[in-house]
Amino acid sequence: MSTNIYDLSVTDRTGAAVPLSAYKGKVLLIVNTATGCGFTPQYEDLEKIYSKFRDEGFEILDFPCNQFAGQAPESDDEIHQFCTMKFGTEFPQFKKIDVNGETADPLFVRLATALPFEGFGHSPKALMLKPFADKNNKQFGDKAYIMWNFTKFLVDREGNLVSRFEPTVDMKKVEAAIKNLVESDVK
Repeated sequence: MSTNIYDLSVTDRTGAAVPLSAYKGKVLLIVNTATGCGFTPQYEDLEKIYSKFRDEGFEILDFPCNQFAGQAPESDDEIHQFCTMKFGTEFPQFKKIDVNGETADPLFVRLATALPFEGFGHSPKALMLKPFADKNNKQFGDKAYIMWNFTKFLVDREGNLVSRFEPTVDMKKVEAAIKNLVESDVK
């Protein structure tokens, strides 16, 4: 299976199809998010990273998802309003999607099968999250591609998957990987 994403399309929050090839030449961080999650404050870090690197050809693609303990029950418009009002987000936010199960979005299936889950790490937060994630994701069986909200995928300027970051990974590490890719890949 290809790890390149440019042959796929996604749906923006208004319902319009967006070919991922529209992002050719940009470094991307693709994230599944939720408004009522313990990791929701990562929106603040994501916006800071976006502000820092957007002029260097960096984009964050935000995909809300309600498959993890019902932590994003709002409509697409309500989610967008929450994120822009509370965290000042300016990066593109797409239509709410599923990332697991039979209805999983093809983008997340491709990303997660190319770089499968390898664990949340050993931090106290990671150890606390694991039993909740295991219980939640049993319903998806072998189609549990994403283990929790705020899983991030880093994609290079050619549309190839570079890294996967679980929500428990320190955002400074995520930022360092983005900085490295943006600066080494400047066109």
